Parts: sequence; C-alpha cells; structure tokens
Amino acid sequence: MDREPDDPTASSVVHIWLNRRMTRAPVHIQDLGAYVSASPSSFHAVAEAGRRLAAAGFSELTEQDAWEGGSGRHFVIRDGALIAWVVPSGAGPTTGFHILGAHTDSPSFKLKPKPTTGRYGWLQAGVEVYGGPLLNSWLDRELALAGRLTLHDGSERLVATGPLLRFPQLAIHLDRAVNDGLALDKQRHMNPVWGLGDPSGADLLGLLATGAGVDPQDIGGFDVVVADTQEPRVFGAQGEFFASGRLDNLSSVHAGLTALIAAAVDQQAEGPIAVLAAFDHEEVGSGSRSGASGPFLEDLLLRISLGLGAGTEERLRALASSFCVSADAGHAVHPNYAERHDPANLPVLNGGPLLKINANQRYTTDAPGAAHWAALCRGAGVPYQEFVSNNVMPCGSTIGPLTATRLGIRTVDVGTPLLSMHSARELCGTEDPGHLATAVTAFFGGAR
Repeated sequence: MDREPDDPTASSVVHIWLNRRMTRAPVHIQDLGAYVSASPSSFHAVAEAGRRLAAAGFSELTEQDAWEGGSGRHFVIRDGALIAWVVPSGAGPTTGFHILGAHTDSPSFKLKPKPTTGRYGWLQAGVEVYGGPLLNSWLDRELALAGRLTLHDGSERLVATGPLLRFPQLAIHLDRAVNDGLALDKQRHMNPVWGLGDPSGADLLGLLATGAGVDPQDIGGFDVVVADTQEPRVFGAQGEFFASGRLDNLSSVHAGLTALIAAAVDQQAEGPIAVLAAFDHEEVGSGSRSGASGPFLEDLLLRISLGLGAGTEERLRALASSFCVSADAGHAVHPNYAERHDPANLPVLNGGPLLKINANQRYTTDAPGAAHWAALCRGAGVPYQEFVSNNVMPCGSTIGPLTATRLGIRTVDVGTPLLSMHSARELCGTEDPGHLATAVTAFFGGAR
C-alpha cells in the first residue's frame, strides 16, 4: 500500500515511541543517563562530577595547598577518584561524618603499551582485561576509547573517541558448536579491530593525541579504557526498565552526587558533615592511591577535622559518631536462573535499593547498621529489599569492609539491583536509582 508523503515510516514510529519512554521516565533516571554518557572512564566521571559540583557552588581544592577550616562546600579530585563534602556552619571539632562511598570504575579493557597491533590487513588494538567483564557482552558492539593522556610536562588531557573499535565475533559457519558453549581466550580473541591497513604505518596513540589536540611525541603515559557507545535507554511495557553501560557503579556515584548537591542547598546550621567518596579501582581490588584501600578518605577526613580545631581526642570522637553507607550495585533475581539466588531473598527491579548482607563480611552490614538503614528508608518514604547470596554462590565484595577496617566507622552495604552485572550494558529499574538518591539525601541531612 502506498504511504502518504507525510506519514511516518514504521521505523520512525518506533523511534518516537522509544523517545517518549525516555522523556516520561523519572527525572532522576534521565539525568543518570546523561551522567553515564558523559563518563566513559573514571577520569571523565570525576570531571563531570566536579563540573556539576562547581555549578552548585562547591569550590575545588588541591591537596598540595593549605586549606582554610570552617564551614563550606568543597571537593578534591585525585586521579579517577573524587571526594566532596559539606561542612555546616555549626560544625565543631567532634562533629561526625555521614559518608556515601561508591566507585567510579567499571569492568572493561585497558589499552596496553605499544597498543597498535594487527595482521592480515586489519588494524587492531592491544588491550588488557580490566576487572571481571562478561566478555561475550562486548562482542559486536561499536566501542570507544576514553581516559587520560599525561604529557611530559606533567599536564593531563582527557580524551574520548566516538565509535572506533569492535570485537568481531566468529561466524557460526566457522564454529558450529558456538551455541553449545562460547569460549573466549582473553589474549587471542579479545583484540578489537579499529581500521584496515598495515600496523607498521598506523598509530593508535597518535589518533588519540590528535583527538586531544596534542603532539603524540609529548605523551609520557596514558590510562585509556574501552567504553560502549550505545546511549542509555528506557524500555519495557510501561517504561519500567533502564539499560546502560557502567551502572555498576555510576548509578551509586550519581545518587551520591545529586544527594550531596541537594543537601548543600538545604544545608542546616547543625548536623553531620556530608561526604561523597567516589573511589577508583574497586573492580580490581581497590589497592591504589585513589582506591578505597588507600589513604585518600582517611587523609581528607583528618584535614577537615583539623580545620575545625580537632585534636586526636576530638577526631576519634568524631569518627565514633560517624556512619558510612557503601553504595554499590547488587543482584536482582534473574527469572531464568532463580536457582542461583537465595530462595527466601529474591530482590526485584523497582522494589527499592538493596541492603546487602553477608555472614563472612564480604558486605559489612551488621544488625545496628541494618536497623539504621531501615529507619532511614522509613523516614524518607523509600522501600528497600534485603539481599544475601545463595550459599553455593561466592559473594562479591565492595569498598564497605575496606572503609570500615581503615576508619572503624560503622558501615552498611546497599545498592541498586541489577541484571546483567558486569555486562557492557546492564539493566536496572527506572525507580530504584531515584529511591537510592532520596534515601542518601535524607542521610546527608542527618537522618538516622
């Protein structure tokens, strides 16, 4: 049948329908999508967070300079980590901290030294597996490179390409048993293509330098990862699902960021010192100067307390009255693999953030902490769900036990429920990230 010239095509009708899904989604989830899109690497994540904080009246401090004490709102960036805080006007030497801990990195692939490789007429990139990605989820996607270039003079440049690379999957005609079990060798099979030609005459690092507006000869080092380029999207029969890369754990960073900005706007004279601590390198164990096992948070809390006139006694009293919420993504029940979950604790999407519990302290939640979280959510009008692993399924961990061990602050582990965790494209409910932000906003405001 002929169409009228102004009739939308079938594809445009679908596009309009999908756009409406996004524009009707909660404002928080739309802003989360914008934040993730602006944050293809941990360095971009903290740069975007810093931009938002500065727009909200926070001042950036550098660790090398002396700081003035007293009230105010500030942030510090250390590599791919950021700590931001709000000190109320009535704060004193023994004022405690309410800390939201999260992490900026996600499982991916990191560019190796001498990254330009290839053979048989293909240009390829040498990459190293970062963390524990679901390898198969990265196949047949248009991917970008993003991160930082450090120049010989010590200055840094952020860089992010558009769609550039792809891990091409082998056709089924050449592997008839692929659907019986896909086996990917991290060294042989995970080398993305980025062009055609002779690698001896190509320069992937030079391409990145051109994108950053610098001379390739000026590059002294680089930290560059692979990132999915597909935009976040709301979908489902009622727009109840949200798909995006890096929800583990930018969903928590974004919740803490929006909550801290809201707390600064509604700042009261009395109350705790609100702190957002967004660490790097959680996916590889947190053992770095910008990771949760390092001294970054401990040093910052010390400097804040010293600026309020605290001595050793007052500082220890402040820590004793402090509380930390470790926010990291958790597992929703998978309908096709329900036997992998605890049969009595089956969290669902849009049922509220998870309270994560583990007898072996892989999560640091204890009874007083659980009671605190329950009261906090009840007061904020936020639902929450409990998560515990099936006894035969090893449990992951978070920054929570690390922070509790370093500082002795009571800590609970919480997070947004996901499916497809560590996939290039993860899935959450459209309501849960906003619920987490609401609870954290109350927490930063002093609710207990």
